[in-house]
Amino acid sequence: MMQYLVILLDDTSVAYCHCDNPHRERRLMPPETLRDGIRYAMTHNLMIQFVYPDYDLPQDYLDAIDTIDHHDIVPFPRQGDVAVAENSKLKIENSAGAVVVLRMKKAELFVSGDTVAALLRQVQRLNIVITDLDTFTDADLVPYGALLDRWAALLKEEYLAGRTPQLNLLTDRMMLTAPNHCNAGVENLTLAPNGRFYLCPAFYYTASEESVDPEDIPNQQLLRLDHAPLCRRCDAYHCRRCVWLNQRTTLDANTPSHEQCAVAHTERNASRRLLAAIREKAQFMPEVDIKEINYIDPFDIRKDF
Repeated sequence: MMQYLVILLDDTSVAYCHCDNPHRERRLMPPETLRDGIRYAMTHNLMIQFVYPDYDLPQDYLDAIDTIDHHDIVPFPRQGDVAVAENSKLKIENSAGAVVVLRMKKAELFVSGDTVAALLRQVQRLNIVITDLDTFTDADLVPYGALLDRWAALLKEEYLAGRTPQLNLLTDRMMLTAPNHCNAGVENLTLAPNGRFYLCPAFYYTASEESVDPEDIPNQQLLRLDHAPLCRRCDAYHCRRCVWLNQRTTLDANTPSHEQCAVAHTERNASRRLLAAIREKAQFMPEVDIKEINYIDPFDIRKDF
């Protein structure tokens, strides 16, 4: 059941997930398309997430946006519900109390330990998005796990001091008792500046799929978790199970690649270690059980699944 409508206000709206936005020429969504999108959300009881470009919108657009409850996704350091930053542009001193999405490549990730540690002491929530996740190798998983443990040690200190910063790679799994995937095409759709609907912004940015009819998405069941034999039994509940990344790497929107699974399970296992380390002293922690496993990709033990 659809719950959210993502509205890209401009062709240059900020990219906030795995896919980069290659568009550099501004093309603002026509005002009538914006109004139609808001009307569609109202009539279908959808929460809107507006995604902004890096320039000020005309006042009539802002007035239209304010006619409906919504969340704003903005390029950092603009003010919004979620601020999206590229690692090279991050200014830590301006982010106190914010919810920040930090996009970076794998090479940047492995040298950003201090930057992320400092940011965790200031923000309310930090989402790290690895933009070249498909380049991970099994050899990368050991240093990645060590990096996660380093951040986990800091989070433990913060939690025991009564502060509760969130880091999607570690804390999300500790709070979840069921899958919390992206669910593009199932729980959310994207309205692009051209007035057409797409499964998510990535399919529009890359022109890798035709637009869809929101009332009749072809083979929508093949996007759902109950039609994903391995994913529906997997307990890496925080994994985004990105349908665009799936389509790109496995040619099946409902089947993650080995890299996506291995990275998610490395994060899951680090979350398990963090949870065990703080469970006795951090009274606010829920009774979530993350069991020990002996694999990083469910496909490796697919017969047991």
